[in-house]
Amino acid sequence: MHDILQPHRAIEELKELRSLTGDVDGAQRVAFTPVWEQARAWLRDKLSELPVDIDQDEAGNLWVTLHGESEQAILIGSHIDSVPNGGWLDGCLGVLAGLEVIRRIAAEGKPRFTIKLVDWCDEEGARFGRSLFGSSAVSGALDIDSVRNLTDRNGDRLEEVVKRCGIDLSNINAAQTRIHNTSAYVELHIEQGPVLEGMNLAMGAVQGTYGVERHTIIFTGQAAHSGSTPMAYRRDALSGVSRLHLAIREIAVKHGGVCTVGIVKAKPGIVTAVVGEAEMTLDQRHLSADSLADMYQEAKEASYAIAKEEKIEVAWKTLWQIQPFPFHPDLIEMADQAIVEICGRSHRMPSGPLHDAAEVCRTGVPTVMLFVQSLYGISHNKIEDTRAEHLVASVQVLDRLVDKVMNWLGKV
Repeated sequence: MHDILQPHRAIEELKELRSLTGDVDGAQRVAFTPVWEQARAWLRDKLSELPVDIDQDEAGNLWVTLHGESEQAILIGSHIDSVPNGGWLDGCLGVLAGLEVIRRIAAEGKPRFTIKLVDWCDEEGARFGRSLFGSSAVSGALDIDSVRNLTDRNGDRLEEVVKRCGIDLSNINAAQTRIHNTSAYVELHIEQGPVLEGMNLAMGAVQGTYGVERHTIIFTGQAAHSGSTPMAYRRDALSGVSRLHLAIREIAVKHGGVCTVGIVKAKPGIVTAVVGEAEMTLDQRHLSADSLADMYQEAKEASYAIAKEEKIEVAWKTLWQIQPFPFHPDLIEMADQAIVEICGRSHRMPSGPLHDAAEVCRTGVPTVMLFVQSLYGISHNKIEDTRAEHLVASVQVLDRLVDKVMNWLGKV
């Protein structure tokens, strides 16, 4: 292990950032707010002592470049923005661990390859509902017209708000050039779930990010009086939601994915009426595109069969879709090895939540992520936490992985 690396410094800086940009309810670094800008100014100050170039691209991403003998670059990335009342590690762990790795590499002299650190702009999408804002601009997946008129809870338009932060939507596509010369991307993040804690493991190597199918499903029956309508004569729209909810759980287990009904609405919504219209949302996720397609098709078929049996109608409306992004097998192997070398044991696992790594992977850049255990499996909450020894290990593993990637690039 490199003696120059100081993982405890990264932890102390995480605590410093928490004190600076949080309150009793948690982290308040929502993108495009004064607190977020304060966090970025703090980060720039930390970087000022290093021999790096710092600049913001057309999409608001903050880039840190430690030039090497080759302009071929290894990119370390994450995000410093948070959800409202968020946790102290989500996103910013990867940024500050990356800072510590750059410190170590810079202290050893000019590296063979260029090392970059990026703080992605508005990963969370907490203010305007469009997650992965900066990274999707770099990947070319951001539809400018679809976000231009998005508004926050105060009615402020995205286009006007981001302009105050130096982002001109008409020029945002120019950010796509930033991924040029990038030969590998690595990202460290807290797991945000219970798997590693349940297995008593510190860290896991991430195989990729789930693809997502997200739909609204509307069942239509006939509203009727709850007392005067015999059971055999009812066309209860809520029965469609109830039965499909149970069916999609079996579909998820069958295919090894996850399915969630997060919203249910019933009309007319009074205690004395049979439900005439019932609406539900369905969120399906899987790492395999074929399995995700099968889950979607089976859910649709189940809904039609249920509707026929219940003498009701069903209609589907797509909310959002994204393909799975499997990570690079060589980088997964290197991540796994780095974890084993530092922690003794590792676990390969998919990522249910989306991350900026998915957008980098979309560009064709070899990509991998590291997960570190989350206590209680809780994130996006002020009680979000990770054991100190696991945080130390995560910085060490990221450092070890970057070295492995440099050696790998030297051979390919």
